[in-house]
Amino acid sequence: MIDGLLRDLQQPEYLHVLLNPLPVYGLAVALFGLIAAMYLGSRGGQITALVLIFATAISAWPVAHYGEAAEDRVLAVADEAGQAWLKAHAHRVDELIFVFYVLALVSAAAIFAPKKWPKSARPLAIATLLLALVSLGAGGYIAYAGGKIRHREFRNSPPPKTAPE
Repeated sequence: MIDGLLRDLQQPEYLHVLLNPLPVYGLAVALFGLIAAMYLGSRGGQITALVLIFATAISAWPVAHYGEAAEDRVLAVADEAGQAWLKAHAHRVDELIFVFYVLALVSAAAIFAPKKWPKSARPLAIATLLLALVSLGAGGYIAYAGGKIRHREFRNSPPPKTAPE
């Protein structure tokens, strides 16, 4: 059992699937925590939520890294529609991954800047909240195509048209 798990952890496609909920579901939970902390006026709660937002936003990097590393293997086992969805998924990642990196920077600023500039706490928390909403939208858009690669039961629309390579 342990040997099988260790083998799985060496496969980029397995790591991608294992980590890919973090930038979407993890971010949604952290965002809910930030909203609650802001409503309650708890700076400690805000810092906790901001740390979680930072961690989930930065987790987009290994998700994208392992997804790119697995692309050829997944492409080889996907059917024609799945291959089209994979290309759309990869294109969406390339176009939108930066949103998660910007969110990580803004959330880090929201954690540390108020120590030197206390009046920046609320504006930075609001900026983080808004950017987290944008990131959730981007993550959902990316995941929409990703879920259709191998899951035919999710394909309720035709695959996107892909440009010739």
